[in-house]
Amino acid sequence: MNRTSPWSVTSKFFFRILMKCRRLLPQKKSTAFGPLNTKDQPKIEHIYVINLNRQTDRWTMMEQELRSVLDCSGVELWNITERYAAVDAIHFLQEPLKDDDIDPFYTLGDQLFVEPQPLALPTRIELNSPIRMSRPEIAIARSHIDVWRQVKASNHEYVLILEDDVRFRSGLAKNLDHAWAEIKAEVNRKSNFDILYLSFEEVKHGAPKTFLSSNIFRPVRGLWYLSGYVVSHEGAEKLLGLLPCRGPIDLWLNHQFDFLDIRAIRRPVILQRRDVSSTNSYSILPTLTKIGAITSESASLFHISPSERPVFAFGPRNSGLSSLAMALSMLGYRCCSDLQALPDTELEMLLAGKSDRVFDAYVNIRSLAGEDLALRERYPHAKFIITKNESEILDDNDLKITDDLNGHDIAVLNLEESNKWQVVCEHLRCAPPACSFPELTDLGQRQLSCETVIVDSVLRCEIPKRDKSPWVVELRHWWQGIHAISIKGESTIAANPVKINDNLKFIDAKQWYMRDDTFTDNMALFRPSNIEFLPGLGAALSIKRESLGVREYSAGALTSHDRYLYGRFEAIIKASNVSGVVTGIFLHRDSPRQEIDIEIVGNRTDRLLINVFYNPGNEGAKFDYGYRGAPSFIDLGFDASESYHRFAIEWGPSEICWFVDNRLIHRRFDWDPTPIPHLPMALHVNIWPSRSKELSGRLASHKLPTSTFIKSIALEANRHITNQLAL
Repeated sequence: MNRTSPWSVTSKFFFRILMKCRRLLPQKKSTAFGPLNTKDQPKIEHIYVINLNRQTDRWTMMEQELRSVLDCSGVELWNITERYAAVDAIHFLQEPLKDDDIDPFYTLGDQLFVEPQPLALPTRIELNSPIRMSRPEIAIARSHIDVWRQVKASNHEYVLILEDDVRFRSGLAKNLDHAWAEIKAEVNRKSNFDILYLSFEEVKHGAPKTFLSSNIFRPVRGLWYLSGYVVSHEGAEKLLGLLPCRGPIDLWLNHQFDFLDIRAIRRPVILQRRDVSSTNSYSILPTLTKIGAITSESASLFHISPSERPVFAFGPRNSGLSSLAMALSMLGYRCCSDLQALPDTELEMLLAGKSDRVFDAYVNIRSLAGEDLALRERYPHAKFIITKNESEILDDNDLKITDDLNGHDIAVLNLEESNKWQVVCEHLRCAPPACSFPELTDLGQRQLSCETVIVDSVLRCEIPKRDKSPWVVELRHWWQGIHAISIKGESTIAANPVKINDNLKFIDAKQWYMRDDTFTDNMALFRPSNIEFLPGLGAALSIKRESLGVREYSAGALTSHDRYLYGRFEAIIKASNVSGVVTGIFLHRDSPRQEIDIEIVGNRTDRLLINVFYNPGNEGAKFDYGYRGAPSFIDLGFDASESYHRFAIEWGPSEICWFVDNRLIHRRFDWDPTPIPHLPMALHVNIWPSRSKELSGRLASHKLPTSTFIKSIALEANRHITNQLAL
C-alpha cells in the first residue's frame, strides 16, 4: 500500500532534471544479473515490467532506468526486460466476482495482522466486516498473478518483477551484488528463496524480522509494496498454489510468509517514484479512518487537469447526454450541461474566445447548437462529441450539426456502446477513472430562471479559502451560478416522501444510531455514552477528556439510518461555546463524497459556517476529494450558545437554501460555486473537537466537558428506499 503523497509541480520538475542528469553517469555493472551458466552461481536471468498500455510515458521512464545498469556480461538490463501489459481496471464493466485467483473481500482483521494499531479499539464486528477490494487493487493483483504464471512456464530460475512507477536507488548494483552473494553463500539447493523483496516499506512500528546476514533479513510480516521483487521459479509455483489472493496483493502476501521462504534486502534498492501519481485506490482507508488509525492526511484534492479543451457535445434526446456530462466532470472538466441557454456573460466570453470562462466543457446546450460552425472556427483544437441512440430519429438540428462538423475532430458515442470510457478517453487523450461509466437519465434542456429571491442582506457574508478543484468555481465578480428551473422527475433515484419530527425524548432506534467511530480531523472518538436524553432539553451531545487509545477525547454524534434525496432538514440547537469545538448539522455521503453543512465553531458562536462538498459520479464512484470544500461564514447577529435557535437546510436539484429561525440567510444555485449534490445522503448532528485551529481555534481542554443541546430534529424529504446505513 503506497500512500506516499505526490510531490509539488516544482519538486517534480527538479527531480526530473536530476534524473536526466543521471544519464550522464557511467553505467553500473551488477553481477547478480546475467544468463544461466552452469559453471556460475544462478543469477537473475529475466525482468518483467508491469505496465498499462495507456501509460507509455512510464514505460519510457523504465527504459531509462534499465539502461543505466549492465548485467555480468556487460549487457544492458533493458535487453533482458519484457513488458507485461497490465490488467486495466477500466475494462471491468462491473465489480469483479470471486474466482480461483482472487477473492475480492477481506477484513480489517487481515489488515491489522500486517500492521497492528496498538491504540485502536475496533469491535469484533469491525474486525470481521467484509471490505471489498477496489477495481485497481484487483487489476494489480491479476497482473502479478499472470506474471507468476509466465515465470512458472519459463525456464528462468530467478526473475525480477517491477511495477512501472519505480526508480533505482543510487548504488543498486553494489548493494544488490553484496546481498546476492550472501544469499548464494547459503547451502545450495534448487532455489535459495521464493521471494526477495528489493522494494518495500516497513509498517509504522517496524516489521518483526530475523537478520540472516549483514544485508539480508527474513520478515515475519509487515512489509508493504510489491513494486520490485525477485521471484524464483519454485516461488512462482508456490504462490500460484496458495491462491486465491484475498485482499490487496501486498497485504495477502504478508499472510503467506509462513508458507514461503521470504527474504528482504536490508535497505530497499528500488524506490517508488513520487513524481508520478498513483493510479491505485486504497479500499482500506475509510475503515482505518473510522477506527481512528489515521489521524491526519494531506489535503485530498483532485489534481488531474485535462489537456484537450474545450469540449462540446450535442445529440438527440435520450442519447446519454447527461451521462456524458457527468463522465466529463469525472475526468476533471468543468462541465456545463442540459440547458436551453448559457448565462449571458459566459456565452459572450465563449463566443469571443476569452480564456477566463467558467467552463471548459459544454454538453447539450441548445443555444450553442446554432453556433457549431463559429465554435469550430474560434476553437480549431476543440473536441466535439456526438451522442446517438439507435432508437431515436435525428431531427433537422442534429443532422445539421453532424454535417457541419464533418471532417473535424469528433467522436461518436452510441448509447449502446459497451465501453464508453474507451471511446471518450481515446478521443480526449486522457486516462479513465477506475469506476464504471455513469448512467443517468437525460435531463433534457432546462430553462434559466429570472426569479429574484431576497436573502437577508443585513447579515455579513465572508468567504474564506476554498478548495482548488474542477468542481469549485473561483471567485468572479460577474458569476452567480446557474439558476435553472428544475424539471419534474429530474432524478430517477427511487425515493419515498417522509415527514419526521423527533423531540429526542429517547433514542428512536428506527430513525437514528449513535456513532462509535471517528474521522481524520476529529480529535475524539464518537461514543454512544456521550449522548444523554434530558426531559425538556432533548439530546445533550458532550465532549469529554478520556483516553481511548487512538484519541484523548470522546464526543457524541447522531446519524440517520436512512439516506435522503432533497428536502428540508432542521434542528433546534443550543451550541457549545468552547474554543476548538464544532457543532454540526449536515448531510453527508461517501463514494462519491457529497456534503451540505451547517457548523457553529466554539470560538465564534456569533456566526455560521455553511459549506458544500461536491464530487461527481454515480453511486459507488470512488471520488472522495475535498479538504476545505466551498465554505462561507455568515454573521448571525446573536450568540448561538446562549439560547436555542432553529437551523435548517433546504436542498433541491437546482439550489440549496440555509435558514436560521425561518429567515433565509444564504442561497446557492448550481455552480455557485459547486454543482448541487445529486445523490442520497444521511443526516448527521454532532459535536467534536477539531484538529484545525484555523477552523475553530485551539481546543480549550480545561473547559471540558462541554455539551451541545439538540431540542428536536425535523425533516420533510424523500427517503431513499434501499434503507442503507450512511457511510
